[in-house]
Amino acid sequence: MDIKKILSQMTLEEKAAMCQGADAWHTVAVPHLGVPAVMVSDGPHGLRKINENGNVVKAVCFPTAAGTACSFDEELLESLGDILGQSAQAENVGVILGPAANIKRSPLCGRNFEYFSEDPLLSGRMAGAYIRGVQHQGVGTSLKHYAANNQETRRQSISASISPRALREIYLASFEHAVKSGHPWTLMCSYNKINGTYASENEWLLTDVLRDDWGFDGAVMTDWGACSDHVAGVAAGLELEMPRACDEDDEVLADAVRTGRLPEQVLDRACERMLQLADRVSSGHREEEEFDKGLQHHQARKFARESMVLLKNDNNLLPIRGNKKIAFIGKFAESPRFQGGGSSHINTAETLSALEAVRSVSPVKYARGFETDRDEIIPELVDEAVAIAKDADLAVLFLGLPDLLESESYDRTHMSLPQCQVALLEEIAKVQQNIAVVLHNGAPIVMPWLDKAGAVLEAYLGGQAVGGAVVDVLFGAVSPCGKLAETFPLRMEDTPCHGFFPGDGDRVTYAEDIYVGYRWYDKRHMDVLFPFGHGLSYTTFEYSNLRLSADTYSGGEMTVQVDVTNTGKMYAKEIVQLYVRPETNGFSRPVRELRGFAKLALAPGETGTVTIALDERAFALWREDMDGWYIEPGRYVIEAAASSRDIRLTADITAQTKPVYLPVTMDSTMADAMAIPGADKVLADVCAALDICMGAGGDSLGDSTGEMAAAMFREMPLHAIASFAGGKVTRTQLKAVVDEINQLI
Repeated sequence: MDIKKILSQMTLEEKAAMCQGADAWHTVAVPHLGVPAVMVSDGPHGLRKINENGNVVKAVCFPTAAGTACSFDEELLESLGDILGQSAQAENVGVILGPAANIKRSPLCGRNFEYFSEDPLLSGRMAGAYIRGVQHQGVGTSLKHYAANNQETRRQSISASISPRALREIYLASFEHAVKSGHPWTLMCSYNKINGTYASENEWLLTDVLRDDWGFDGAVMTDWGACSDHVAGVAAGLELEMPRACDEDDEVLADAVRTGRLPEQVLDRACERMLQLADRVSSGHREEEEFDKGLQHHQARKFARESMVLLKNDNNLLPIRGNKKIAFIGKFAESPRFQGGGSSHINTAETLSALEAVRSVSPVKYARGFETDRDEIIPELVDEAVAIAKDADLAVLFLGLPDLLESESYDRTHMSLPQCQVALLEEIAKVQQNIAVVLHNGAPIVMPWLDKAGAVLEAYLGGQAVGGAVVDVLFGAVSPCGKLAETFPLRMEDTPCHGFFPGDGDRVTYAEDIYVGYRWYDKRHMDVLFPFGHGLSYTTFEYSNLRLSADTYSGGEMTVQVDVTNTGKMYAKEIVQLYVRPETNGFSRPVRELRGFAKLALAPGETGTVTIALDERAFALWREDMDGWYIEPGRYVIEAAASSRDIRLTADITAQTKPVYLPVTMDSTMADAMAIPGADKVLADVCAALDICMGAGGDSLGDSTGEMAAAMFREMPLHAIASFAGGKVTRTQLKAVVDEINQLI
C-alpha cells in the first residue's frame, strides 16, 4: 500500500471519517483507494468476536492475566498470543483488544482479573511477550488501558491525581516495557483523566511520552466511549475514536481544519497512522487458517497448570497419593468459575470441571455444599457435605468468588469469600483435619479460616480447562510452579491505598505514591498473608553461587548468574526472582524492587544456571527536579530470591555514576549548596560569619549549641543567612556566591 499516495488522494471528509470507527467493531474503509476496513475484537484471554447477527462466536477461553502472570513465563505468554493470533486469523479479526497492562493498585479493582501484576516489570514483560505472539501471526494488538485505569468506580469521569515519579516508575513503566519489547500496532487510551486531563486528550501522555520518549509508531484508539472532545484528542495524538459516535463528529473534525482550529497536517498524521494499521493487517491476512478448538482446549489446560500457585501445603498434604477416600466439596468442583465478567467474557465451546476430570484418576464423592447465585447457608447442602467429609481421608473444598462479586464496571467492597462458603469450611473442619482448598477467584482474598486448611491451591480464573489442570496438580501429575504476581494482605485495611480508594467524587489521590504492592508492605515492615513472588512446589530447590559480571556499575548492561539445584524427588520448575535493594541515602526508595526473573525446569538432583541481565533502569529512580532517570551513586545489593520475602543469596555492587547537581538558588539550603564539590571554599567566608554569630551559645540561638546549631545551619536557605550573619554577609554578596557555585556544576 502506497500510504503517501493514498493520503494525497483523500478528501478532507474522508480523512475526518477515518478517525472514527465505521461501527462498533470496524474501522472505516476507503474502497475506491483500496483501503480495507479493519475488524477489532475483544478477548485478551480468548477471542470474543461478535458476528453479523450480534452473537458471540464460540472460542476457547484461556486463563486470565491474573493467572498467567503467575507463570513468570514469557515463552508461555508468547505462545498464548500466538494461539490467539491464529484464532483471530481464522475469524478475519485484524486487531485483538488486549493485553491489559494496568497496575493492580488495589485488590478491590473489579477488573484485576484482566491485569497482570502490581509490579510494572512483570506486567510489562508479560504484556510484551503476549503482543509478540499475537503479532507474529499478522494480527495486531491494542495494549490497554493507557493509563492509570486502576479502578472501575466512576472510571469514565474520575481524575487520577498522581505524582510524576509514581507515573514514571509504576503506572507508565508497565506500558513502557510492553511498548518497547512488544511494539504493539495499536494502543487503547483509558476513560479516566490523569491530573485533570482526559487520557484521550492528553498530549503529554499520547505524544511526549508514548511517541517521543518510547518510540511508539502505531495508532492510538479510545476505549469504547472514551472520547470527550474529538478535535482535542486528534490534536493530542489520538487517531481513532471507538465506536462510531455520529456523522456529526466527522463534520466537526473537518470543520476544525477548515477554520484553522486543527492544522491539516495533524489530521494527515492521524490518517497516515490509520492507513499504516490497515496496511499491516491486510499484509498479514491469510485466506486459509485453521482454528482447532480441541487442540486449544488442551493448550489451555497446560497454561492453567503453569499458572496455579500452591500457597500452603502443611505436612505435604498434597499431592494426593495412594488409595485414599477423597471428597470433592463445593459447587465450583462441578461448575468452575474460570473467567471474569464484562467485555472479556468468552462464549466457550466446552468446559472441563474438576469433578469430570477426576473420574479418570480416582473415585471421589461429591457434595455441592453451597450455591453461587446467593450468599445463603443451605442446611441440607451443608449437612450432605459434612457427612461425606467425615467419611473421607481428605476433603478438597472448591471455593471462590462468584461472578457478581468481581467484574468490569464495578469494584469490590471487601476481600472476603461469601459467608456461606466460610461457614461450610468451618463445619467441615469440625469433622475433618485434612482439608485442601482450591480457590477460583480473580484477585486476592483474606483468609481468616487459613489455619483450618492444610493446603491451599490458588487456581485464579484458569480458563475453560481449569478443572483438568486442578486435578493434574492435586494428584501430582505435575508440580505446581506458579508464583504470586501480587501480594495477598492480611486485611483490606493494610492495603496501600486504603482510605484513598476509590476516591472522592471525580478525583482519586494516589497518596501511596510509588509504594504499591510489596513496595508498600516491605517499606513498612508489615506482615502479609502471602508475599509477592510466593509459591510452593512438590520439590525443594537450593540456590548457590551467585555471581555478577562486575562488582561496580557505571552504565550499560551487566549480568547476574545463580545456580539452582532440585534437591527433592520430583521434576519441577523454579522461578528465580532478582531484586535490587538500594543502600543509598539521597532519596526515598522501596526496600527492594523486582528487576529480573527467570524460570528453569530441573529433574531431581539436577543443577541449572539462570542468567539475568540488568541495565540502567534496574538502579534508576525518576527525579522530578530533573524530569529524567537518575542512578544514585553508591552501594546496591543484588538479591536472588524465591519470593520478595524469601531472599536466598545476596551480592554487593557499587554504582560509580556521576552525581547530578542542580543549579543553586537563593532558596537552596546550605546542605544542598555544600554538596557541590568545591562549594565549601566558595562558602568559607559565609560559614565563618555564621560561626561567629551563631556559635557556642550566641544570642541568635539562645541556649542552643552544638548539634542544634549545626542542624539549623545545614537546613538554612541561603536567603536566610543575611538575617543571622550580623551584617557581615549581605544579600548582594550571597547572590554573587550563588553565581560562583553554579559555575562549579
